[in-house]
Parts: sequence; C-alpha cells; structure tokens
Amino acid sequence: MTSKTVATEPNDLGRFFIERGNAGDVDGLVALYEPDAVLAFPPGNLATGHAEIRKVYEQFVAAAPVLAPGRQHAALVSGDLALTASTLTTGEITVEIARRQPDGSWLWVLDQPVLVP
Repeated sequence: MTSKTVATEPNDLGRFFIERGNAGDVDGLVALYEPDAVLAFPPGNLATGHAEIRKVYEQFVAAAPVLAPGRQHAALVSGDLALTASTLTTGEITVEIARRQPDGSWLWVLDQPVLVP
C-alpha cells in the first residue's frame, strides 16, 4: 500500500491511518482528508484544510507514536456520506465523517479522533 492507494470503502480510511501513521507518512495522512476537511486534534484544537492538517501530523509523527488498530465499528452509510468510528485500545473513541468522491473513493471531511467515553 502506498499513500496513493485510495479508500474504496469508508472504513479503509481508519486502516490506512494506522499504516501511514506508523510509517511516518505525513503526505499519506493528509491524503485521507478532503482539501477543506476539519480535524479536531489535539483535543481542544481545530485544524481546517490540508495545510493546517499537515502541521498537526508533522508534529504527530515527529513524536513517533506506535499506533495499534482498535475495534473498528461498521460504517453507517447514507448516500455519499459515511460515519466511521473505532474504539481504541485505550478506551478512547474516534468518530469521523467521510464523503464519497466523484471517482468513488472516500475521504474524511470531519475527524474527531479522541473522545473519552
């Protein structure tokens, strides 16, 4: 898988996030989002658009976290929108909204990666 691999299903995005994050692939992480997407990370902060999201992930991968896949929930799909969520091994929950792109692939439009139950 390369950072040019596209998500053909909404839940591919979560799997790609783990793979690209562990590889330190900032470009690949940013490529999971629409150009004007909003990322709520770190908690309490909003990054809007690729440039701001890139800054977040540059700092994120610099810390060299080891990401483990959690329990990914079935995507809830309505037309061209999908709600994706995972329960992480820490008990935190991620929630994202993805949109089907004109080519049939999926990208995140809203990402709330850390919710404490």
